[in-house]
Amino acid sequence: MTTSNSVDNKIKQLNVDVVIFGGGIAGLWLLARLRQAGYQTLLLETKSLGAGQTRYSQGIIHGGTKYALTGKLTASSESIFAMPQIWRDCLQGEGEVDLSSAIILSEHQYMWSTPGLLSRLSGFFASRITRERMQAVKKNDRPVIFQNKRFKGKVYQLDEPVLDSASVINALATPNINNIMHIKAVTEFSEKIVSVEAANGDIWNIVAEKIILSAGEGNSALLKQMGRDVPEMQLRPLQMVMVRGGLPEKLYAHCLGANVNPRITITSNEDKQGNIVWYLGGQLAEEGINRTAEEQISKAKKELQLLMPWLNFSAMHWATLNVNRAEPKQKEGKRPATSFYCEEDDVITVWPTKLALAPNLVNDILKLLEKQNVKKNGANEMPEFSHAPFADLPWQEEKQWL
Repeated sequence: MTTSNSVDNKIKQLNVDVVIFGGGIAGLWLLARLRQAGYQTLLLETKSLGAGQTRYSQGIIHGGTKYALTGKLTASSESIFAMPQIWRDCLQGEGEVDLSSAIILSEHQYMWSTPGLLSRLSGFFASRITRERMQAVKKNDRPVIFQNKRFKGKVYQLDEPVLDSASVINALATPNINNIMHIKAVTEFSEKIVSVEAANGDIWNIVAEKIILSAGEGNSALLKQMGRDVPEMQLRPLQMVMVRGGLPEKLYAHCLGANVNPRITITSNEDKQGNIVWYLGGQLAEEGINRTAEEQISKAKKELQLLMPWLNFSAMHWATLNVNRAEPKQKEGKRPATSFYCEEDDVITVWPTKLALAPNLVNDILKLLEKQNVKKNGANEMPEFSHAPFADLPWQEEKQWL
């Protein structure tokens, strides 16, 4: 790594092997692994670390079980099957990155079924992926909410963890913070040179052998600024629901439905006052894009009242979040089966497509760089510049509840 000042002492130059755009899970995992491998790497972030899709994630490190409701491994479930163990190794400090400081919200999840659905899912309960990852839970061992005498379904424990996504960002970013530059804008792209205005007003010309776009929804604007129209991006929106007040306990569970997606997925967090917050996704969020916020909240209330009529809904406070999942464009806008990367003229565009698939994506990029013999200048000390802040989680922002 080398730096120099121009004659007018305003424009600074920085030479690196790889420059990454985007401080979400994928970008930060890339930064950590590339530095480990000996690449001089710089990450650029215009907002805050984890501010994009990462902070809206439910933090589920799943292995495809919820995509196997037909009883067969789909392309999605096969590509993600090994991910929970890779993440668990990292959480124990024994994996490819050290996530030992990250917060595990729950070591496992639950899946519950309604009585009328059991016979239709016989193939699911007999499948290999189910036998390896799930076990039936006796009534006294269930979460309290499923011990109510009015609950008539079955409960299964799913061996896949749920993480606090902000703590994962912190664990990945903190050891590499001196290689993360907070910028106001990209002012120009030219061959192997990225010109940026840093948050403190400094102008930098960053010379890199490879440019990696890992900015989620922001990839499209960056490609356009480069004068490129491929790869194309698609957005698959969700309308998530948050609820707090009067909740009996934290819950991490999927209600099985007749669709490939769970009928509803519940994960739990806390707001800044320490209130339990349920974060609702699944088919509820998928179909919620066609509803107003008021209609989506009404639908969520009806779903929970139908599935858990023994709850007291009078003290509950509701809100919605609109989330865009940025992905490579697919036929008919379908969900990609696995992570994605595409290289053209030393620019690599990536989308992990799922939080859990970040390690898979990063391994693909490392193999690509090794195959191309991209030079490694080592993890040399970086000059001083503004470092990007960390994003809050949405349920901790009181404005989201207004």
